[in-house]
Amino acid sequence: MFHPFPDEFGAPVLIRQPSIPTPAATWAAPDALATVTPGGPLPAALNGIPFAPAPCPPACTPACAAPAEPPFALPPGFRAAAGAVIVEPDGRIWLVAPTNGFGGYAATFPKGRVDPGAALAATCVREAWEEAGLVIEPTAFLADVRRTQTYSRYYLARRIGGTPAAMGWETQAVHLVPAALLHEVAVHPNDVAVIAALRTALGLSG
Repeated sequence: MFHPFPDEFGAPVLIRQPSIPTPAATWAAPDALATVTPGGPLPAALNGIPFAPAPCPPACTPACAAPAEPPFALPPGFRAAAGAVIVEPDGRIWLVAPTNGFGGYAATFPKGRVDPGAALAATCVREAWEEAGLVIEPTAFLADVRRTQTYSRYYLARRIGGTPAAMGWETQAVHLVPAALLHEVAVHPNDVAVIAALRTALGLSG
């Protein structure tokens, strides 16, 4: 199947092994993993926040500045990146499934490289919208993680709008995952440190 959105050059994007959406009931069950595919059906709202397409959020608002954010020390030879760990009120976390497993990821947190002159928090807001279709507010610094080519700052964030059905072409599915299942879904080694930091931040054992 083809993704409903073309790539940055306007070319169609073939999804070689499409993801499978979960039944409608999974969205209302806090202990269930829920999955939506591009343009797929969703409930009208979740946890009191509507699902509705949203224009690209502004580059940054005062809410983008995470509280108590430490200095960002970029190691030599690495590119700066920023990502969002978006937590729902029911305790589940949003993940994206990169189209055709790009980068070796079955599922991961929305993240992208920082454009020249852009703020880290603004980058995580942009990436959440582009990759997951969600409008978010960063709420706290989570962790700085060294990856293969990037040094990535992750923020805790909350969803305030958008819809995952409007995920961009880089994503072939968006998952809402119980915290206890994160290590089974986000299995790439680069996400181990992010999950560990999240568990500490949420006060989860194990």
